Formats: sequence, C-alpha cells, structure tokens
Amino acid sequence: MHRCGEELPGLLLMKASKLEIKDLYASIDGKQILKGVNLTITKGEIHALMGPNGSGKSTLSAVLLGHPKYKVDSGDILLDGESVLTMKTDERAKRGLFLAFQYPMEIAGVNYLTFLFTAAKAQRDEPKLSLLNFRKEVLEKLKAIELTPTFLERYLNQGFSGGEKKRAEILQMMVFNPSLAVLDETDSGLDVDSLKIVSKAINTMHGQDFGCLLITHYHRILNHIKPDIVHVMVDGKIVATGDQSLAEEIEHKGYQAMQKAAI
Repeated sequence: MHRCGEELPGLLLMKASKLEIKDLYASIDGKQILKGVNLTITKGEIHALMGPNGSGKSTLSAVLLGHPKYKVDSGDILLDGESVLTMKTDERAKRGLFLAFQYPMEIAGVNYLTFLFTAAKAQRDEPKLSLLNFRKEVLEKLKAIELTPTFLERYLNQGFSGGEKKRAEILQMMVFNPSLAVLDETDSGLDVDSLKIVSKAINTMHGQDFGCLLITHYHRILNHIKPDIVHVMVDGKIVATGDQSLAEEIEHKGYQAMQKAAI
C-alpha cells in the first residue's frame, strides 16, 4: 500500500507500524466534513473514537482507505512517515491498513470463501497459496466468531443478518492480519451475544503487532474492549482526548457539553 520504488517479485512490503493523521481537512460534494483532524496510532494501541451522529467519524474511516467520493482538501495521512494520499486502496491494504465497514455491501454471486481467498492471495502476495490449505486456516478462525463452515459457501454478505455481517468483517480482519485496523461502528446493530463474540475476537488480535481505531457512538463495546486512549469528535474535529474515564463521562453526561465547547 505504499509506493517506494519498484517492489521485488514475491516480496511483501513491510506492514506499517504507525498511522499519523495530520491537520486533515476533507469534503464530499463540496461540503467540508473533516476540519483539522490530528491523530496518531501505533501498533499495540487501541484507540476509541466517539462522537454524535454526523460528527465525521465514518468520513474519517472512508478517507483513510481512499474512498474516491471524498476529497482531501489539505493535511496528510502517513504510514510510517510516508503519505498515502496518492496510494490506491489496495496499496494501503498491503501496507497493513484495514477497514471494517459500518454497512458492508451485499454482493450477489460472489462466494464468501472465494472472495477471502482471492483477497488474501493478493494481500499476502502468495500466488501459490492453495484453496484447500487456506480453507483449513479460515475454518480455525471461524470458531472464534462462532460461525459454522457453511457460512463460507454463502454469497458475500447476501442474506446475512446484521450480526453476521459484522462477524464477517471481523473474520476478514483475522484472515488479512493487518497491523492497523479501522473498525467503523462494528458494534452497531449487534445484540448482546454478538457484541461479546465480536469483542472477544478483536481482543485476540490485540498485541504488539496490532493497532486499532475503534469508532463507536456508545460506551457499551468499551466494556469488553479496553481502549488505551479515547478521543471525542464533534463537528469534524477531535475536541477531547483521554483515557477510559472520558468514555464513562460521555456515557453519563452525553455529548451536549462537548458540542457546546466545540462551537
């Protein structure tokens, strides 16, 4: 996900260990949504990004992965010090950046296992990876999100419940093994049991080789996944940063006071 001259055949680029967002302004259809976002995440850290509806959280996730509808007006996004703004989405993914969508698309006719296999071969640069061995690998990961093997034979997100879609996104994360993940409201639409399953799977990834930006409206997922740092976004910019106690304060007081402070 990073252009640094020609790649040697068969060799993967090193996955990034630090994501830096510097004074980022971004817009869609001429309307500015992000208004000077500054944020740094390194491997081993879990950051929670909270904020009310319309604050720009999902826009940030889309811009990080290079969604073509969004325009970066100014500022920069760096992976290990190198700008990603000229990189395509697949290049960013090869550098270890991953996005779990809030609303995963349904794609008819695309077998879920085939999708995972094709994407994994490209992301890992393993042209000789066999489908049989890959399937065995995925079956082990299915256990962590409590889905049966028949799940792999379904079409991509088609007919999936809300909880299944979110588990499918987490399965992709486990298969692709990114160094830096952006989870866009993974907890939305999950019942209590699914929330626990998804949270447990995310916690299994947490370690020195994995960093995460966990985007959420609510405190409830943070009862299961303990963030190192909590940020609050209001009107396109981060207005507060703290520890778990900041999330607890929002749970009790809401966002209203912070919205007033941001005006």
